[in-house]
Amino acid sequence: MVHLYEQDLTKDELLRQIGSMEQVAGVKILELSNGFERNVRVAMIRNGELSFLTAIDRGMDIVNAEYRGVPLSWISPTGIVAPSFYEPEGLGWLRGFSGGLMTTCGLTYMGAPTFDDGENLGLHGRISYSPANLLYADAYWDGENYKIVLEGEIRESRVFEPNIVLKRRITTFLGERRIIIHDAVTNRGWKNQPLMILYHINIGFPLLKEGSRFLSTTNYFAPREQEALEGAEDFANVHEPTPGYREKVYFHSMLTDNAGNAYSAIVNDKLLGGLGVYVKYNKRELARFIQWKMLGEGTYVMGMEPANSLVLGRDKERAWKTLEYIKPQEAREFNLEIGVLVGRDIVRFEEKINNIVEMKKPQMVENLERFIE
Repeated sequence: MVHLYEQDLTKDELLRQIGSMEQVAGVKILELSNGFERNVRVAMIRNGELSFLTAIDRGMDIVNAEYRGVPLSWISPTGIVAPSFYEPEGLGWLRGFSGGLMTTCGLTYMGAPTFDDGENLGLHGRISYSPANLLYADAYWDGENYKIVLEGEIRESRVFEPNIVLKRRITTFLGERRIIIHDAVTNRGWKNQPLMILYHINIGFPLLKEGSRFLSTTNYFAPREQEALEGAEDFANVHEPTPGYREKVYFHSMLTDNAGNAYSAIVNDKLLGGLGVYVKYNKRELARFIQWKMLGEGTYVMGMEPANSLVLGRDKERAWKTLEYIKPQEAREFNLEIGVLVGRDIVRFEEKINNIVEMKKPQMVENLERFIE
């Protein structure tokens, strides 16, 4: 049974009313052809009321996403930029950061530019600028469910190591409001390698608006720096775009349900009777969570960022002894779900969060070293 356009339909009932499944859902592989995005392959995926664009040649990241025509993600001034324009030094990564529903950061390093282990490391790593080897793209009936799947491999490698491969599978179902991301990261080399990964999920207008709320299973949080400490008690609140606004970053410690899942969302109770985007991830796989609050003019965005490390640089993680490694031939899996909340969904989601945190308000830890401990 498929719930589509406010009605429940069996497979046969739906097929009797359409000429092709592409009328309501499917995946198409296209190639962009103009400006900085020229020659970038993309996958257009639609599952009924939810549609999104995956940039195959940009780490299989998800850029534009819409629910019933309402944009969900913030899109930066750069838009989609071909991987050939990658600038690895310093903050050059930002020249091609499209924002979008999800940008992947990593894999052997991410976070602030730094010097570590004999290397100059730029912002957020290489993986989001790496083209994927597309392995599979299809839409098909699986019993009474219509399933849409995109799968590919992205590699971070060089002679003399590292040789890291990210195999990504993106799945969605006709009539559902969720996107399921399954990543398998494998060290195909023969040396231990640092493993740093972050999922940069960027929500913008019209979901982000004065009065919008950030919800999460946070039990305590820490401001990254003095800028974030000022007004830290309002970390979950949203105001109108502010001239001269400087970004605020908060590190969250998340509580989980019995399955080890942590939750966050950004909701706008006034939009279409209530609309939001949630993130669900497993804390055993991704122990950290970063909130990026950037409410400036044009750069009006809030990021929800599950990760396995913080964003202060690989040298910091090494010094704290929190840097994760992946052994030769080892595979690590990361699972993420991004979905849309509509109307009463928001109430139920908030109830779930309240049950997990037991109605307790998040506590602030001002000292970063104490937060790390």
